This record gives sequence, C-alpha cells and structure tokens, in this order.
Amino acid sequence: MDTITKPLHARAARDRAPTYYTATLQEETRYPTLEGHATVDVAIIGGGFTGVATAVELAERGLTVALVETHRIGWGASGRNGGQVTGSLSGDAAMRRQMQRRLGREVDDFIWHLRWRGHDIIRARVARYGISCDLRDGHLHAAMTPAHMADLQRAFDEAQQRGMSSDVALLDAAGVREHLASERYVGAIRNMRNLHLHPLNLCIGEARAAASLGVRIFEHTEVLEITHGPRPMLVTRHGRIHARQVLLAGDVHHQLERRKLGGMIFPAMGGIVTTEPLGPLAQTLNPRNFAVYDCRFVLDYYRFTPEGRLLFGGGANYSGRDSRDVAAELRPAIEQTFPQLKGVRIDFEWTCAMGIVINRIPQLGKLSENVWYCQGYSGHGVATSHVMGEIMAEAITGTLGRFDTFALCRHISVPFGRALGNPLLAVGMWYYQMREKLRG
Repeated sequence: MDTITKPLHARAARDRAPTYYTATLQEETRYPTLEGHATVDVAIIGGGFTGVATAVELAERGLTVALVETHRIGWGASGRNGGQVTGSLSGDAAMRRQMQRRLGREVDDFIWHLRWRGHDIIRARVARYGISCDLRDGHLHAAMTPAHMADLQRAFDEAQQRGMSSDVALLDAAGVREHLASERYVGAIRNMRNLHLHPLNLCIGEARAAASLGVRIFEHTEVLEITHGPRPMLVTRHGRIHARQVLLAGDVHHQLERRKLGGMIFPAMGGIVTTEPLGPLAQTLNPRNFAVYDCRFVLDYYRFTPEGRLLFGGGANYSGRDSRDVAAELRPAIEQTFPQLKGVRIDFEWTCAMGIVINRIPQLGKLSENVWYCQGYSGHGVATSHVMGEIMAEAITGTLGRFDTFALCRHISVPFGRALGNPLLAVGMWYYQMREKLRG
C-alpha cells in the first residue's frame, strides 16, 4: 500500500505544493506583498522561470524591474517539473515550416541554436551567482521500439554533423543496460550536454540573483488588471506599479487578458512521484546517475535524487483535470521499468500543470505597444524558458530580431477557450498514441 511520508525536514512551506522539491529547498523566499506605488522600467507578471530569467537579463542590462507573483517564486510548473534540461524542443517541425519564409536556409541553424542555448544560460548563471541546485550532466533518450530507434539514428546523425561527436553516443540494447538496470529499451542516445537539476532551487536561486541586481520582487501579489497606455500600470489589491513596459509571463496559470489570449494555451496535468531512499540499489539501477526519458509521444521521464530516491513522471492528462491518485497511476510504469522496485514506497506525489500550445510553438507577442507576453513551452520549459527570457529582454531593450521570428508564427486560437480546447487536445493525444502503436 502506498504511503505519503512527512517532508524530509521542516522547510516544506506554506503556499507550496507538498512536493519533494518543497521538502528539499535550500532556502525559502520571503519577498514582501506589494503595498503602495512603485515605478520601474519593466514590470513582470509571473514568478516562474520565464519571469525570473527575464528579470535577471533586464537587470544585467541596467534596467529597473519589478516582478510580481500571486503565490511564491517557483510556485507553478517551474518548481514542480521533472528537472530535466534537454535539447528537445517541442514543435520544431512546425517552427521550421513557419520560420522558413523569414529565415530561409538559416532556419535549421536558428532552431538548432535554440535547442542548446538554454543549457549555456543555466550553466553560466549557476556558476556566476553560486546557485546550489544539484546540477548534473548526462541524459539518455531511450527507444522502446525499432521505429523509435530509427528516429534516434536520425537525431544522432544530425548531432554528429553539427559537431557534437564528443557529447553524444548511440547505444544499442546492451549499451543501455550498461547504464540502466532495465530491460525496457532497445537503444538510446547518450547525451552529455543535457543536464538535470532541482528546478525549484534553481528558480529561487535565480530570483535571489535578480534581487541582488536590484529587482524588486513581490510575492502574494495578484495582478487584478493591466491598464494599457503610454505608461502601463499593474493594479493589485493593495498597490500599483507604473512601468514603461510590461511582460506577462504567467503561462497557463494566468487569467489576465483572456479576451486576447484565451483559447491559445491549455493545461495538461503531468504526474510525478518520488520514492523512498533506495540506498545502494539506486547506484545499481542507474550507476552513472543519468536522467532518462523515452521516445513516446506521451512519455515517461525519471532521474535519481542526491539521496538516492527515484523521481519518476509521466502519463500526462490532457483533460486539464488533476489526477486523484498519481502514485497508483505511475506505479505500473515504475515497476515495468525497474521490476526491482515492485512494491516500493512512494514518499511524495504531485501534479504539474504544463502549458500546451496546439502547434507546440512558444507564443511570443504584444498585447499593445508596450505590453508583451511569452508563454507555452508544451512540456519543454526548463531550457526553453531561459532562452525566451533572453529573447524577451532583447526585445524589450530594442533588439527585435529573434522576437519577431517567433511573433510572426501563426497560432491556433480555439473558440470557447479551455471548454473546447482541452477536449480537442485529449482527442489529438489519443490519435498520436494510436498512430505510434500502429507504427511499432
């Protein structure tokens, strides 16, 4: 029978989900609630990776910045995800088609750079600001069928052609078993450029870096309204922020500007669990401590924590509704992957709302002349959000090249918003899963 234990220590905070990440915080945030008026160059709504990363970029460029968060820094998906920083980029095929007109032959180079830029930003920021977030190298993209293996061969060939020979290796089934004590996979790409980490500690550490640069951070501060105009204003319950520019970076959680943004982004609920500490067995199961995800459209992903717990996620629910028993849903996948863990105790379980875009291309745009938005990473947010933070900072300070390339992409807006959008997503996911099964 599954049991949910008490947190590892007393740092599990009020207003945070009861996750493994909350229980292992390096530091808790204590930013004030906005009271009164403030005036800055840029006001950012949303205290996840997009908002915090953009705040750091802008402050490093010398701008005054205020960041407001309804809950706490890292409260949403930024503090609840699987903690994998990979070169996968959701929607790259659609991106390539839409960007071809603007970029021509350079489109593939542009997209390839996007795949890896987030890794560089995260590494540099962790080093520069001394952020403790369990940053580790090494990842396996694992194939479960011969068709998956053919896809990996093409990805490996491209990586080789682009100078990543020292970073990647193509493994057969025997090669995978040298890295994982699992019979589930027929092959994999081993990628040493990819990373894994404690995402909540990273987000909070970046917020601390932003604050050290002069960014004014306000928690428990819900924005009730954006007043547009030459000097836009954020209206909260107890205060106002006047700014030259505003960035809306709330992803799927925000309810602002629904008239323009409604029907463009939809929640998918991913489930994640963390087991009891496994002792020496953790080293046996994954001796090189790689993060792993498989090739399926609706995939499983996992890694081991510094305490030797298995942190395992998967089974995204595209209805937008929370699961009632994440542990029960994920236990079969855990035991299929590692039969050695049959009956293992689950100590933490939670869900993570991912912002899904129909065509899978991140949505960057403007609501008015000086009010911007950035959202929609479709489950690939840790690395992508850091790239988008850089792009948004460039745009806000007048360099629009990369922003315009994304802003010109066409997005599908579904009538009636989530009432129709989530059922359509669920049907679409069912279609892709059926096609995948037929493909073998």
